Amino acid sequence: MQLTTTVLQKLSLASLLTLGTLATVPTVVRSAPVPTLDQIPYITSKDEAVMMPTYTTAAPEPMTNMAKNTIVDVAVANGSFKTLTAALKAAGLVETLQGDGPFTVFAPTDAAFAKLPAGTVEMLLKPENKAVLARILAYHVVSGNVLSTDLKSGEVKTVEGSPVKVMVSKNGVMVNQSTVQAADVKASNGVIHVIDTVLMPQADMAKNTIVDVAVANGSFKTLTAALKAAGLVETLQGDGPFTVFAPTDAAFAKLPAGTVEMLLKPENKAALVRILTYHVVSGNVLSTDLKSGKVNTVEGSPVNVMIGREGFMINKSTVKAANVKASNGVIHVIDTVLMPPSN
Repeated sequence: MQLTTTVLQKLSLASLLTLGTLATVPTVVRSAPVPTLDQIPYITSKDEAVMMPTYTTAAPEPMTNMAKNTIVDVAVANGSFKTLTAALKAAGLVETLQGDGPFTVFAPTDAAFAKLPAGTVEMLLKPENKAVLARILAYHVVSGNVLSTDLKSGEVKTVEGSPVKVMVSKNGVMVNQSTVQAADVKASNGVIHVIDTVLMPQADMAKNTIVDVAVANGSFKTLTAALKAAGLVETLQGDGPFTVFAPTDAAFAKLPAGTVEMLLKPENKAALVRILTYHVVSGNVLSTDLKSGKVNTVEGSPVNVMIGREGFMINKSTVKAANVKASNGVIHVIDTVLMPPSN
């Protein structure tokens, strides 16, 4: 198609994108610099916990009136849980955690929230993400008054519904991949265990296709709009499996002004389809499956994969986060839009 050829010639990486030296990231990145609400991301694996330094049993300032010191009150008074208390307010859970309980809360500090990718907290606090935020927070809560002496290695069911993995050793306690830094901080309606990493519940894989993961993440708005315009949403919600090299909104923003708007026009649908399918590989291809060389895409043309000691590239694009799992495949987050060769 003449239009397709013209568009692709205008959008070729050689002419539109600045070429740079190989930028590297860890081969398997468990959390993207791009926030994922499913593995932002939103999915934290249940990998074996690693041993960490011994925790200490410490409490905030002495409490003279336990009747007025609910879990929320203790968190507010402590001063190290400003982000957590803001999140509880945004999720509408303050009243719940001021109730009778008892509750056991694995409470991430402000420093723990600060470890999340830039923009994640701000995104979660938006009203439209209330349900996701509530689920994440509920994943930090266990019914009952569970002291550190009651914990044993194994799975503990949370209020969210899915379990956290607890590992108890002579060196301390881990919850998933988070270290308990202070245990048994007592409140009138339960107990707090202070942790250094925000816990993320496993995604409901049955409902999280590649499209669902991209939409929930919040950093792929342009990609999801392009998939809709190209009529590919239903395809990528199918059984698959598919491997998608997914450009972030920032990646699309690197294109020349007006490029995205032009591609989203109905008359350019064929060109858009070709570009998007150039980002898709058949099968469930994890980063550990990739080797340097050419990999055929659904579009028909191959992409060039380059594996380095510290990461890998697809054509001229750096993989910023690998192995973001979905129910019908896997996503590798990239920082530059891929362009198929011109016909």
